Amino acid sequence: MTPLRGRRYALSAALGFGLMIAATAGLVGPTRPAAAQFTVFDPTNYAQNVLTAARTLHTVNNQIRQLQNEAQSLINQAKNLRQISFPELQALNADLQQINQLMGQAQGIQFRVVNLTQDFRRLFPGGNVSLSSAQQVAAASTRMDTAVAAFQHTMTVQAQVVEDVQADAATLNSLVAKSQGAEGALQAAQATNQLLALSAKQQFQIQTLMAAQYRAQAIEQAGRAQAQADGRAATTKFLGSGSAYTPQ
Repeated sequence: MTPLRGRRYALSAALGFGLMIAATAGLVGPTRPAAAQFTVFDPTNYAQNVLTAARTLHTVNNQIRQLQNEAQSLINQAKNLRQISFPELQALNADLQQINQLMGQAQGIQFRVVNLTQDFRRLFPGGNVSLSSAQQVAAASTRMDTAVAAFQHTMTVQAQVVEDVQADAATLNSLVAKSQGAEGALQAAQATNQLLALSAKQQFQIQTLMAAQYRAQAIEQAGRAQAQADGRAATTKFLGSGSAYTPQ
């Protein structure tokens, strides 16, 4: 082997060995930063994070429940403050006013304490021997007209009360329906008050009817007593002093 050829062989071997080293370095070199990309798993830290998240979720759920309870409480308060209408009240008052007007139409002896004594003495003066027969007949006719008017007045009040009772039946059904459908405490209390108002109105009607009935009966009984007094007065007037006639 010549020296020139030996040098070429040595240079080729050196270049080949260098390329092999470079290739090896290229294969090994990039693997070093790849090893740095792996994340180290910490079980203790992971468990702590999961526990913290669970506690946070539980706190949020409690806050949601609290808000829901507060919202429901506000809804219940709104229901308790909700009112119901009472259009039947105007009809009840109108019925009572109509009955009062009928009671004010009483003739002869009216429902007034101030004029009662005067009217009673005028119609029922008792036995009066100074009255003539014509005056006694006129007074008796006035008393009879007063008694008839009193009974007619009583029947008018009775008819009005019966009509009101029929209307009150429909009112009662309406109030009961409102009471059963009450959504809150205020509506229930209002429905109860409305039922009490209807009951009070019916009590007023009964008292008014009893007053008219007793007035008619009192006038009739007073007329009978006056007739007896007039009979005694007529007898006394007919007999005079009571001295028997003695012929001369």
